[in-house]
Amino acid sequence: MSESTATLEARAPMEARLTQLSMQQALNRALDEILSADPKTLVFGEDCGQLGGVFRITDGLQTKHGDTRVFDTPLAESGILGMSVGLAMAGFHPIPEVQFDGFAYPAINQIVCQIARMNYRSRGTLPMPITLRVPSFGGIRAPEHHGESLEALFAHVPGLKVVSPSDPHDAYHLLKYAASRPDPVIFMEPKSRYWQKGDVDTAHGGTLTGARIVRPGRHLTLVAWGAMVARCLQVAELAAEDGIDVEVLDLRWLKPIDAATLATSVGKTRRAVVVHEAPLTSGLGAEVAQLITQSCFDTLKAPVERVTGFDVPYPSGDLEDEYIPNIDRILLGIQRVLEYRRG
Repeated sequence: MSESTATLEARAPMEARLTQLSMQQALNRALDEILSADPKTLVFGEDCGQLGGVFRITDGLQTKHGDTRVFDTPLAESGILGMSVGLAMAGFHPIPEVQFDGFAYPAINQIVCQIARMNYRSRGTLPMPITLRVPSFGGIRAPEHHGESLEALFAHVPGLKVVSPSDPHDAYHLLKYAASRPDPVIFMEPKSRYWQKGDVDTAHGGTLTGARIVRPGRHLTLVAWGAMVARCLQVAELAAEDGIDVEVLDLRWLKPIDAATLATSVGKTRRAVVVHEAPLTSGLGAEVAQLITQSCFDTLKAPVERVTGFDVPYPSGDLEDEYIPNIDRILLGIQRVLEYRRG
């Protein structure tokens, strides 16, 4: 960790550079700097070249770095990820993009059977330094397969690491960190937050592994990732008006999960609510709840609550507001935990 962090900081300017960027701009800048620092890095995907991606994350990168390093691919996710495997085996550092999270399904064979296993299968002789960028989750009222929550699927696969930033600062630094890893990383970008602006210190990223407390509190811990972190912060502000002091924990790394920070936070507040957009059954919140229960069973004042999407296919845009956990549903989850009494 220390060596990697030092390497990343060496690439950044020596002085602190605090600037206002949207998440889209932060990711674009990170990719630009990664491409400049490592000639073996390649960025590619559907419309990633000349257009700059449907969300403009790769905007201008082909003009600056050339069409042999930033380029378009056919509409074939299995081909995009299969090519990534071959490039990694040849010594390149691929950063492919799956245009929308739901488009990853056709490439599951390549992700699970090749990318996740190749290093293990080759006894370490063929590392897979692939950073798969996946615009993820809902919130943009898109059609079918354009808004999904696949974190539990990816996190279940041995050999993959999974991370999801919640703000521009983390998006910038976590993408650079992920691209420096010798292992495959699924980088889940909350597409509904692409245009959120925030302060980004390009010189100092802070701790780039594990979870992060984004709002300290005393009475209860809200655990979330991706776009739900911002919503939980809104909930915490509203709860404070009623004297409820809510701690908000941004899990960030969904594989591996930072069990120690989870235990420290919930050990202090003694209550927890996990919030995510994916369906309830077998969602990642179940794993989080188990880790909390395992560490804090003796001190918990209530069972861990989950506020999630529903066990239905992700709905069309006009029903999205009913599906994604909203402020009222999260507040009700908090109320259930606070009012729980044994016996």
